[in-house]
Amino acid sequence: MKQIIKIQEPNSLIKHRANQPAFYDGLSQEAKEELRKNLLTEQGHICCYCMKRIPENTSPYMKVEHYKCQDYNADLQLTYSNLFGACAGGEGKPKKLQTCDTQKGNQSLTINLLTNAPNCETQIRYNANGEISSDNDEIDRQLNEVLNLNMQTLKDGRKEIYLSVQKEVEAKSKQIGNKQLKLKYFQQEKEKWLTKKDNKYRQFCMIAVYYLEKKIRQNQN
Repeated sequence: MKQIIKIQEPNSLIKHRANQPAFYDGLSQEAKEELRKNLLTEQGHICCYCMKRIPENTSPYMKVEHYKCQDYNADLQLTYSNLFGACAGGEGKPKKLQTCDTQKGNQSLTINLLTNAPNCETQIRYNANGEISSDNDEIDRQLNEVLNLNMQTLKDGRKEIYLSVQKEVEAKSKQIGNKQLKLKYFQQEKEKWLTKKDNKYRQFCMIAVYYLEKKIRQNQN
């Protein structure tokens, strides 16, 4: 997961919310499209949960996720800080192949995508097999049972990134030799993975960042 920094909410959402009573389902198609574009922009076109690339021009290309579900939190259905962009999550497929918002439904999460206290990125672990986990037992349960983020195709995608970055970094480290130059290289690579290209992050970007941060810590000791 990647922490999300919210940008200014769309004017169409503000105007719609001002006309009470107002409901999410009452948003016009134009307003919903503006909302989707806003969410894609602030998330760098990756899913708020699995970090898979959200396609721009295929249907269904994304879902507007209510972090706190509409059924139990009607007062938050138009609150911008409660809205995120999620991938289709295997909608229409068997339950075991569903992920993210599609798998979550009305279930609750405790991991927060926005706050720095704590930053969600610090609560997540990855390994070379592409598995995502947390030292927090409840968050670990949610990653697996609520979001199904260890579904095989997601693990395979993360594993590919982890191993390719590992291979490249290890080869470059042997060439560099000097510890301080290695640190500089790791930092530069980390920044590349945290930088948008054409307003997009690379999918599964945080698994690369996680590996590079581990290398940085190892070489600072």
